[in-house]
Amino acid sequence: MSLTRRAALLGASTLLLSACVGGGGSFKTEYVPLSASQSVGWRLADVRVAVPKTLVVSEAKSLLPTADIVWREDPMGDRYAQVATIMDNAITRGAQGLRGARPVIIDVTVTRFHALTFEAELRDQNWGVHNIDFTAQVVDARTGEVLVPATAIRAELPALSGQQMRDARKRGLTQKSMITSHVAKTVAGWLAIGPDNRGEFSRQGN
Repeated sequence: MSLTRRAALLGASTLLLSACVGGGGSFKTEYVPLSASQSVGWRLADVRVAVPKTLVVSEAKSLLPTADIVWREDPMGDRYAQVATIMDNAITRGAQGLRGARPVIIDVTVTRFHALTFEAELRDQNWGVHNIDFTAQVVDARTGEVLVPATAIRAELPALSGQQMRDARKRGLTQKSMITSHVAKTVAGWLAIGPDNRGEFSRQGN
């Protein structure tokens, strides 16, 4: 086989591999922050999380399942309920800084919760993204008045794979703890009770 032919085949193989694992892309944590003067008078009364059954769940043992919900760290079971619990805990943590007099409820609807599969985590390279997307609105707990209409929030963060993942697990850092922390910081930033958590990064993965 000629060197030219061999190089062409190698290039094609590389492109095919890149397509299989997902090409590099731009990801972000994005929201329109509320004003501190608006949220300063609020006190968190409750968080209500909806995970619509119209979202597609995948249990495929592949690198990048095509689905809205991909979650593996909890035992096999109701993924909708598992995602709802994670998001409830994260949003409650992020909104703990609300210390005003007016009780409010944060209503959240999850639109995407795409973490890494075990197969993707085993790749020995730095790649992969946790895609967490949702809408959130704020309502008065007493009257039901909508104080902030449903607004889209993206909370995407780099995942860990390969040796980085194995080292993190030894330290007790999991997908769940990473996602919970990131969503909490994102919500705090959105509510203007914590640092602005918006940002953008480039990475290979979903």
